[in-house]
Amino acid sequence: QVQLVESGGGSVQAGGSLRLSCAAFGFTFYTYSEYCMGWFRQAPGKEREGVAAIASDGSTDYADPAKGRFTISRDNAKNTLYLQMNSLKPDDTALYYCAAVWGRCPVLLTSRFVSWGQGTQVTVSS
Repeated sequence: QVQLVESGGGSVQAGGSLRLSCAAFGFTFYTYSEYCMGWFRQAPGKEREGVAAIASDGSTDYADPAKGRFTISRDNAKNTLYLQMNSLKPDDTALYYCAAVWGRCPVLLTSRFVSWGQGTQVTVSS
């Protein structure tokens, strides 16, 4: 069973940067490199929403709020996913989740991803 552990969250002022990491474990039938990996976030009182996804070939997909500010990347040798977040805004405050699904990247919807981490909190103050 795939297990995902996020880290790197914290509190920053608007305009600051954070780098989130997601370590992945428990691959049996398939390797990490064969999985589509994604970042999602959930703010208080709001539904969980997609942020970005990266396919096994490195191709990426970003939600509009993340375009131009966030960069998703992966290190297949380390089974690790990253999210570099720059120019952070108070609206970026949320619990950020790492997610995985085997195969091609689906539409960036929570229902399309199978494995989830517990989340790491990001708080941006004005």
